[in-house]
Amino acid sequence: MKTLYLLCGLLCDERVWEAQATALRPDYDVRVISFVKGEDTLAAMAQRVLADAPASFALAGHSMGGRVALEVCRRAPERVERLALLDTGYEAVAPGEAQKRAVLVDQARAGGIDSIAAAWGLPMLAPSRRDDRALVQAVFDMVGRMSPEIYAAQTRALLGRPDAARVLQALVCPTLVLCGMQDAWSPPERHQRMADLIPGRPPVCLVEDCGHMSTMEQPRAVLDALRGWLEA
Repeated sequence: MKTLYLLCGLLCDERVWEAQATALRPDYDVRVISFVKGEDTLAAMAQRVLADAPASFALAGHSMGGRVALEVCRRAPERVERLALLDTGYEAVAPGEAQKRAVLVDQARAGGIDSIAAAWGLPMLAPSRRDDRALVQAVFDMVGRMSPEIYAAQTRALLGRPDAARVLQALVCPTLVLCGMQDAWSPPERHQRMADLIPGRPPVCLVEDCGHMSTMEQPRAVLDALRGWLEA
């Protein structure tokens, strides 16, 4: 049975991949990793993936998890037999990004992690999805299972990220690039630039009526895209 790693993003745990993991487990050895053990560099997160991984595996990352997946490819490209990058990015830190991220980290430390659930979570969803009470509550609950310390560590990891353009240019495995059409945090244009760097320039899979939290907002569409990628 092939092994499939599903890597979680910032302030996300296994809930973010729940629909896809449940559906794929009959056919794959699915391993979901959330980075909540204090790792504060992408290198440490990537090493955690590689530490107990088999000789080869499929790898999918959402948001920060996509950046971790690219770091895994930087370190052990021969072990990644296929790669999926969902609602993520590849560039190094942008000017002013550290200051913007610090505002919410400071708020979480001062008021508790729940104090940032709405400020962080709602903009991650497509505008049309923000009235879905069950979805919004699931995102808020997921944030609530984190802590200010986890948030700060993950933020340090993101602020220390290297540019991954050369990693993309060196890929030789089947690669899926997927993005919500209304992803305001990492928009379709960024994913197109990412795909353009990959040999063969795979088409970007754009998910309609969907923001940054694609796996939760449109779970079936994401599952179908993952199945196609896994079976290609």
